[in-house]
Formats: sequence, C-alpha cells, structure tokens
Amino acid sequence: MSDAVTLDVEDGIATITLDQPERRNALSRELTAGLRDSLERVRDEVDDARAVVVQGSGGAFSAGGDIAAMKERLDSDESLEEAVKTLERTTSETLALLVEFPLPTIAKVDGPAVGAGANLAIACDIQLATEDASIGFVFRQVGLSVDAGTSYLLPRVVGTNVAKELVYTGEIMGAERAHDLGLFNHVYGSDEFAEKADAMVDRIASGPTAAFRHAKRLIDEGFEKTIDQAMTDEAVAQGVVFDTYDHEEGVRAFLEDRDPEFEGR
Repeated sequence: MSDAVTLDVEDGIATITLDQPERRNALSRELTAGLRDSLERVRDEVDDARAVVVQGSGGAFSAGGDIAAMKERLDSDESLEEAVKTLERTTSETLALLVEFPLPTIAKVDGPAVGAGANLAIACDIQLATEDASIGFVFRQVGLSVDAGTSYLLPRVVGTNVAKELVYTGEIMGAERAHDLGLFNHVYGSDEFAEKADAMVDRIASGPTAAFRHAKRLIDEGFEKTIDQAMTDEAVAQGVVFDTYDHEEGVRAFLEDRDPEFEGR
C-alpha cells in the first residue's frame, strides 16, 4: 500500500486517511493508487468491515488535481491519448470504485475539498463537515472541463442548473452554503466535530449492513427506473434480506421493546 494513504480498521469501521498534508492531499498518482488499494483491500479482505470513512490529514480533505503533475505533462512529450488513459486508470476508476462500493461510505471533511477532491467527498454516501470546511468544483481555474465524475455526481445532489453555475463560476463554498445545497449532510463546530462525526459513523456502522448494501444499490439505481421497476426490485431485495440474522434480530428486538444488536449479517 502507498505511504500516501493509511488504512485502519477498528470495530467494523475502515478509516482511510489521505496522508500527504504537505501537498494538501492532492490526488497524485501515488495517493490515488493508495486510495484504490485501500478500498479494494476492505472490499476483498476485511470481512468484518461495516462502514468506510474517508478523511484527509493536516487540515485539508483534498486539494483535487495534482498541479505538479499537470505541469510535468505540459513539459513532457506525453500524447493526448496517453494523458486521457492515465486519467481513466487513476482518478476516474478510483472514484467509480468508491461510488459503487457495497458498504456505507462517509466523508469527514475538515478543510478544503476542491476539484476532484470535491468529487471524492460527494462520491461518498454521507458528508460530515467541520464549520471550517469548504468545497468547490474549481476546474475552470486551470482551464479544464470537469472530470472525476462531476457530470454524474454533482447534478444528482444540487440539480442541473446549480451544478452548471458551480462549475462555471468555480465558487468555493463555505460549510453552511454547502450544507444548504445538500453537499454536506451535517456541519459541526470544530470543537465537537470528532465526537459528533464519530457518533454518526458508529450509528451507521452498527446498522443492518446486509440490508444497507441493498438499500444503497436500490437508491443509486432509482434514478434510472420506473416506479414499477423500483418497487419490483425492492421486493426482490426484501426477499433476500428477510433471510438475514439482522432482520430476525430487528423483529425480536421490536417485540421485546429493546434496541436491536445487529451483527451485519
């Protein structure tokens, strides 16, 4: 695994930390490879993981594209085709892996999340931010169109017209405006962020994980379905979940007037 990213798994929570603070956790090839390796490891090897947290170190979530790498490309003889393939193999594939990840994913945003770093945040299912956090889709500042899933992710959160405005202006939004637009689920004071964010993560991680896998998939697919298709697929998923331990535990807990103790199976 890359030294640019650390992975820690404790009590069913897999925490992935972007750890290049001197570069504001820009999505360098090394960092992106480390993020992808961590996600694949959690998916394929960590049987007891029930939620994934993505966070940055050093007061930044992620500064987005690696400007140093852009300068290197401009100064090199790399062809346009090679540059596009590199983008697809690194940032694009990694963000797609995060969007489609089977477990609940939570971004803890402390500091700036801009450009592709903003997409990294909204590619997660839930965004928890400090009052000092900011987010912006700032591709215009370096004369670029959008990438890293902006055209897919951003309109689904804020709507088409607002998405276009945010891209056209490159506005970097403070935490409260981002919350108003739905880009951040919750904004906490810096002194309470750790406690409240961890409480939310714990609540999600202690839920019925097998049921969440289906719920996440169904919600993500819902934009592309008719209501009849959605309801049919929901019924099929419930048929699968009916046979889980957590469903039985949930029913028994309700009848016994106690909190359920889900095991994620």
